Amino acid sequence: MNALEIVQGYHAATKHHANRYARSPGYLDWATQPDPFRRYAGAPRVLFPFRDTDESAPYEEIYEPGRVTARPISIHTVAAFLECSLAISAWKQYGDSRWALRCNPSSGNLHPTEGYLIAPALAGLNDSPGVYHYAPREHALELRCGFSEPAWNSLRAGFPGGTFFAGLSSIHWREAWKYGERAYRYCQHDVGHALAALVVAAAALGWSVRHLNGLSDTDVTALLGLDRVADFDKAERECPDLIAAIIPSSASAQIPGTLTEPAIRGIAQGGWRGQANALSSDHVQWEIIDRVAAACAKPRTAATAGPPAPVAAAATIPRREPCGATVKRIVQQRRSAVDMDGATSISRETFYGMLLRTMPFPGSVPWSAVGWPAAIHLGLFVHRVTGIAPGIYCLVRNRAHESELRSAMNPRFLWETPDACPEALPLFRLLTADCRDAAVQVSCGQDIAGDGAFGLGMLARFENSLLENGPWFYRNLFWEAGMIGQVLYLEAEAAGVRGTGIGCFFDDSVHQIFGLRDGRYQSLYHFTVGGPVDDPRLTTLPAYGADRKQLEGPAKPD
Repeated sequence: MNALEIVQGYHAATKHHANRYARSPGYLDWATQPDPFRRYAGAPRVLFPFRDTDESAPYEEIYEPGRVTARPISIHTVAAFLECSLAISAWKQYGDSRWALRCNPSSGNLHPTEGYLIAPALAGLNDSPGVYHYAPREHALELRCGFSEPAWNSLRAGFPGGTFFAGLSSIHWREAWKYGERAYRYCQHDVGHALAALVVAAAALGWSVRHLNGLSDTDVTALLGLDRVADFDKAERECPDLIAAIIPSSASAQIPGTLTEPAIRGIAQGGWRGQANALSSDHVQWEIIDRVAAACAKPRTAATAGPPAPVAAAATIPRREPCGATVKRIVQQRRSAVDMDGATSISRETFYGMLLRTMPFPGSVPWSAVGWPAAIHLGLFVHRVTGIAPGIYCLVRNRAHESELRSAMNPRFLWETPDACPEALPLFRLLTADCRDAAVQVSCGQDIAGDGAFGLGMLARFENSLLENGPWFYRNLFWEAGMIGQVLYLEAEAAGVRGTGIGCFFDDSVHQIFGLRDGRYQSLYHFTVGGPVDDPRLTTLPAYGADRKQLEGPAKPD
């Protein structure tokens, strides 16, 4: 089989069906539960400083390009950037068990995503440029590689002053330990969650982010030191995901979308240190994950410039009432609801506002960071939205796909614009009906899908996206879905409700509801928003104590 056939075969094989779930261990082997924190023994570690005051921007301001004044790069602003993106947000405790929650959501709170920085010499950090691994448990950086000033200048040539770089990688075993073959999908969701979290945290400082989409996986591997066999030894390997430029200013159309190969070689030849820790004492090998990961390896490509294709005049996007909270507060209070009350409703205006934030308007957070045209549309189950009839709806996030979507879906659908819908929002009512039971049934029988104000499936333009870009674009589809999920998580918090991602759903049953009869569109990720039911048995503890040490416990839903 060629790479495209492997990817398509993986996706088909890992679908859940009402009479057969995708293969998984079927139980939780607590003896081999992966350590949620990667360490590099022998790598010098720098603890970030904390500030008592919240200096992040008001939440609504980050969605207005140019509104937040850019702050200069320093150890304090880099610390704030990571504190609002990849850091621990709180600890939860039940009895003797204690587990960490993080700002970037993760399937099952298992956190397969690792974060890195490639940064210049910075007072309080290091007197020379370096590649760092981020250690969220301590809110610290581990110096993996030091290199020369000329090598740094070569790497950042063409980028604005103050630019540094962030990298993401995935440890697939962390998800496969619980979810088996479907884990590769969830790892890619989490990359999207983390990328959006980086963009939001940067925007709170007046910074912008650009995914360097021209790079190959070989480039990313070399820059982050993931190909250093001796540094991993018996430890689980990390698979490359992406490198993004973090620019301490408003975005510029002239920002490169790649890095030169000689500059990357210069970093890879630097002085590396640190030995990765083993996360589990034993493993179950899921060969199908290894095959699809190899099939999705990205080559060097022409760098494409953002923003994505859909355009809306700023005047047509309604202004939102401020929620009164800062970015830091919204990000750190974000949780995944474990249950919904089945009663809370939201207003039509709130509903429209949330959906507008998922639209990839030019320059908008977080969509300004990526350069590919939107390929994910939302199939919505509306339950409790005041002023909106319950039923099935579709949000067309890329108007270039509207005709194709209509032809792919049930020909009996209405395609009506709901009352008072903003001009900038291509939302359509497909069917008026009580769809709570249907939402529950296709979500593996989980009541949370019907007990919220609304739920949705993220419908990817699947076959043509892979044919037009290559098998590696399979990951980007999930990344885009994860970015939408992170936007909805934060929007729910700002609206005084709560969201949760749903990875367990019967793929083809979802497609049947929307009349999707072939492989042109596939549902990749589900989400629900509503009134949460909190568990009073759980105690919430601060993210970081005076000694920055907490006891680790079994992974729990966040």
